Amino acid sequence: MNIQDLEDMGCGTSSATKDKKSEKALKAALVIQNWYRGYRARLKTRQRYALTIFQSIEYADEQGQLQLSNFFSFMLENYTRVQEKEPGLVTRLFGSSIQDKDRQDYLGLIEVPDSYCGPRLQFPLTFTDIDLLIEAFKQQQILHAYYVLEVLFETKKVLQQMPNFTHTSTSPSKEITICGDLHGKLDDLFLIFYKMRSVLMPPIPMDGDRAEKKNKLGTTIVAQGIRTSGSFSEQLTKQEWEQVVDILWSDPRGKRGCYPNTNRGGGCYFGPDITAKILNKYQLKMLVRSHECKPEGYEICHDGKVITVFSASNYYEEGSNRGAYIRMSSGTTPRFFQYQITRATCFRPLYQRVNAIESSAIRMLKERMISRKTDLTRAFQLQDRNKSGKLSMGQWAFSMENVLGLNLPWRSLSSHLVTTDKDGNIDYMSGFQDVHIQKPVKEVQSTLIETVYRYRSDLQIIFNIIDSDHSGLISMEEFRSMWKLFKSHYSVHIDDSQFDELAERMDLNKDGSIDFNEFLKAFYVVHKFDKLNKSDNKLA
Repeated sequence: MNIQDLEDMGCGTSSATKDKKSEKALKAALVIQNWYRGYRARLKTRQRYALTIFQSIEYADEQGQLQLSNFFSFMLENYTRVQEKEPGLVTRLFGSSIQDKDRQDYLGLIEVPDSYCGPRLQFPLTFTDIDLLIEAFKQQQILHAYYVLEVLFETKKVLQQMPNFTHTSTSPSKEITICGDLHGKLDDLFLIFYKMRSVLMPPIPMDGDRAEKKNKLGTTIVAQGIRTSGSFSEQLTKQEWEQVVDILWSDPRGKRGCYPNTNRGGGCYFGPDITAKILNKYQLKMLVRSHECKPEGYEICHDGKVITVFSASNYYEEGSNRGAYIRMSSGTTPRFFQYQITRATCFRPLYQRVNAIESSAIRMLKERMISRKTDLTRAFQLQDRNKSGKLSMGQWAFSMENVLGLNLPWRSLSSHLVTTDKDGNIDYMSGFQDVHIQKPVKEVQSTLIETVYRYRSDLQIIFNIIDSDHSGLISMEEFRSMWKLFKSHYSVHIDDSQFDELAERMDLNKDGSIDFNEFLKAFYVVHKFDKLNKSDNKLA
């Protein structure tokens, strides 16, 4: 063996060592990469679960809004009968609506104090007014109710001039921008304006029963005449109202056919076959719609024929979802632009952002649980035949879904809501240990407390209508009458004596009046401690 042979052997040994080190480094990199991918996937799963909670609770609240609308429809339809039984209440509920008041009559009810430091607007609005308004919003200032009311009157006037349907035309050189729900997200709106090239269309003056006009982009606008005479009931029949509900509350789903939208409580779910049938019937290529928050700001379904676009980023919570808008032109495929306006959380690590979203979602879910504590307890006990205080995971999940109707992954969420023993059985009452409703009167049945808490927003709306003099007070009799009507329509099974007892105890100074706003403040949910702030709590 000569020197060259030894050198060759040495080089070979060195090369093999380097190869082994490179192989170890590569394996280590792959292990880290796989761990990080799994870590991000778990965080994204937790984020999706939180979004599902937010959306399910939002849809359940929409059912409440529809119920409240039905309540007022019920009142109108049964006006004569209700007038005979509760004349005073009906006068308070509908008196201001029946009278023919104009804009100044309403504005005269509101005074702007000298201490108000927000924007003072002049109508019709000028560009200077708009600049003042935008700057005020940027500074988080609140617009006084007087000016809010004036803006609403101006908006009504503009909308009455605009058509129900707007026909637009495009060409390869001219694009249109399609936005979805913004929900008052001013930063998102500014971002879209900054990136889009289309112009805002001014209100279109009506000329006879039909008007047609082109804007600077060559867009054709067709405006149908709008009837303004006659009563509301004459203009909007029951069938028309049902059509409005169907348009507003219907959502696409993967299942074929058309069936009731059980999440929203109004409208329907429609499958890909329904989409294809409608598009073929009217010779259309695609349906672009909104009204559903999507994690990425948009979603494509039904073989690419239905696009959902949602333009409000951080809709439920900071970091909960992206916003998006679409650019389209003739003969091209839609282009999607995503964004997410962030302030406080933009420099936080992903796990901290997900923890914040998750904590907020679970908090809302626990409040929903406590509002139905009596019903949930009854459902748990029916399943717990041995009276052990425990249920299997399946039994608990079934009871939660059956009572709350939120269509959530209860098994995955259980670790955040209840205590589980070593055998996997759930202590079902543990879900109420760290949260409760403030009870102003301990002697009153918990069912009534929960019912008032559950419907507190609806009751407050009705109260504000009854409180026509804006005193913040209503009489005891009106308070009772309001509850009786509400209870009848909502099928609330609570003895009137229980509510009477509560009303009497809430009349602290015994003057025969109820301060309803203070009354509602008593029904806040208290969280004894918040385990969700701990970073080691995870959904996945």
